[in-house]
Amino acid sequence: MGGINGGRLLAGAAAAGALIWLLEGAFGLLYVDQMTAILADHGLGMEMSPSMIALTLVVSLLAGLSVVFFYALARPRLGPGPRTAVIVAIGLWVGGWLLALIGYRMIGLYPVRLLVMWGATGLLEMILAGVLGAWVYREA
Repeated sequence: MGGINGGRLLAGAAAAGALIWLLEGAFGLLYVDQMTAILADHGLGMEMSPSMIALTLVVSLLAGLSVVFFYALARPRLGPGPRTAVIVAIGLWVGGWLLALIGYRMIGLYPVRLLVMWGATGLLEMILAGVLGAWVYREA
């Protein structure tokens, strides 16, 4: 059993993070108007300055790093391949996305329909990013 291959980890994380960023932008087109209107009703805005766009890329890369890192950790126990990547992606989605969506529901900021759409698209993003990152990652 070898150690984590740092170079392949970073390559997989970059690929997974870039995919998350692109999918998040594409899926955002489905609900940006509704989200903007809801935020405006609460006196909040959604200005996407260049620094905020850069921050979305950093967050996506961190999500990609997380899914590939935990895939690398799970791989010796669950075996290499897409099955393990999907298990890890679902686990991270539950621990991150789902809990955040439940929090939004608890405070009543967004309607359930929008939260369900976010949850479904987020799960798809994580699974696809996990499978891509696993495909790029190889043991040392």
